[in-house]
Formats: sequence, structure tokens, C-alpha cells
Amino acid sequence: MPGKIFVRVEAVMKSVMACLTFVALVVLGVGMANAMPLNSSARAVVPGDLQQLISVDYRALRDSPTATALKTQIMDSQESVKEAEAALKGVGINPDKDIDTLALPSFRTPKQGVRIIFIASGPFNQKAVVKKLTVLKIKGTKYHTSILYPMDGGFVMTFLDDSTLLFGEPSAVKLGLDTRDGEILNIDTNTTMAEMMSDVDAAAFWSILDQQGSQNMMRSALGDAAKIADYETVKKRVLGSYYTMDFTSGVNFDLTVVTSDSITAGTLAMMMKAVIMYKKSGASPVEKAAMDLATADSDGTKFMVHFKDSDAQFQSLMHSPLFAAISH
Repeated sequence: MPGKIFVRVEAVMKSVMACLTFVALVVLGVGMANAMPLNSSARAVVPGDLQQLISVDYRALRDSPTATALKTQIMDSQESVKEAEAALKGVGINPDKDIDTLALPSFRTPKQGVRIIFIASGPFNQKAVVKKLTVLKIKGTKYHTSILYPMDGGFVMTFLDDSTLLFGEPSAVKLGLDTRDGEILNIDTNTTMAEMMSDVDAAAFWSILDQQGSQNMMRSALGDAAKIADYETVKKRVLGSYYTMDFTSGVNFDLTVVTSDSITAGTLAMMMKAVIMYKKSGASPVEKAAMDLATADSDGTKFMVHFKDSDAQFQSLMHSPLFAAISH
């Protein structure tokens, strides 16, 4: 169902490899070359009450067999993302060829709960797309200064500029346009999320997650350890989180959890190290080898997890029972 594409944060770090499924409900695959931040047109439609923002560089996906395999295994099984790509194809835009980047902001609303919009940028031509819609006798309707065109799957779309397309469920798209037009506060008014974005938006694949989502993610990641360590007290000092992935040289994953103080960051690192050791006791040889490549540390007020593996080893891990369990 459109509007319900969320990262499955509760799956993260059931083992170290769960970090790699932080993007289990979205496109997955990156490299670091030629990455760029959200352009100004895209940024303008992102509401301030942001739950999560995911940005994917499709160009890097094309360059990495490992990323492509991971996308096929995880993303292609998710109906909502498949519907979004199908909607683009219905208006003559091929996601695999015509999109450079795809951003997925999910945001909270007072009356409609959490909603999501899609923002695609690439070399597609606005005039050519509109011409095809005209040939198909698809007519747009005006909303503010924009024209909304119907798409397959109940979506609507509108061009933010000649190479940036906003699309999604109609009410969500309208909220994005309301944000652009000043009726709703935008991302730049959310200091925490805006600062985290500046830390990662040069990466080809990145995500930022708000306080509530980060708190829930860490509780699930720690499992039973959260109960023993009174996580309900610790979680109040978790402020947000962000991660990047790239496949430029093997598989690299970096997760950072922002906390209010160094004691909290250090405590989370200590707890996560214990969780990793516990998970290793019941893991297969392939999974144990992967966990040995993970580190959990703290630096000031930040708790960090890093994982790096070779393409060949990671592709073997993708077929392990553990990876299958946490990526669905």
C-alpha cells in the first residue's frame, strides 16, 4: 500500500548483519563516486517533522554486481517499492536507466499518521514525459502552482523542475507541495535532522532517522540486553541516527547513533559488543566470519558500528539462514 514504505528498524542488529538490512524495505545498492546532496527543488518539499529520509544513487547500483544482487533479494520483494517503480515506467521513465537518485522522505502528520513521498532526479525530459501523457489522454489537475498527473497504482506526480519529479499517494504529494510553498515547516527548521543530513548527504547511499525511530531501532537491536540494562532509561538520551553504505571496494556499512552524552554512547557500544559476542555463539561459520569484521565503538556523544567485507564473502553471507531471516 503506497505511503507505508518504512525501513524495518526493528530488524537492525539482531546480529551484526542486521545492520545491512537497515534498508530492507527500500532500494539497496551504492558506490561512493559522483554522489551529491539533495538538490534545492527536492529539499524544498521535505517536511520538518521528518521520521526518516533515505537517498539512493541508482547510478552506483548499476556499477556493482553485489549491490544489484542485494537489491534483487531484498527490495524486489517489497510491493510498495515495486509499485513506485511500476508507476514511473507507466509514464515512460525507466528507473534502471533514467533515474540518477531516488529519495524517500517519510514524515509525521497530525491527522494522517506517517506518510511518504518519492523524489526522483535524473536525465528524463519533462516535455517528453508530458507529451507522452498527452498522447495517452492523461490530464493533469492544478494544485497551487503545480500540475498533478495521475500514475499507475493510485499515485500522482508533478515536476519540481525539469529533472526532478515528486510522486506518491495524492495527499502525501500535496503535503510536500504545501511544504515547498511555506504552509508547512520544512527540513531546515529541524536542526537535528538537518545536521545529520549534512554529515551523510555526500554519500551515494544514506539515511537519517529521527529520535523515536532511533530509540526503537536500538531497543530491537539490543534484544534481551535492553531489558537487562534498563534501556527505557538509556533510550531517552538517544537523539537520532544515520548510516551510509557503499560498494566501491567490497561492502562498507557505517551506522552512527547520536546521543546526548559520552556516557550513553559508551554504554551503547559496550552493550552492542556483548550482543555481537552472544550472537556469534549460535551463528554459522560464514556468519561468524562476518561478525568478526564488525566493530562497535563510541566517540564523544556518538555510538558507531562499522562493517566491511569483500564482495565474494558478502554474497555468500546473503544466502545464509541468518541473512534470510533478517531481510524479510
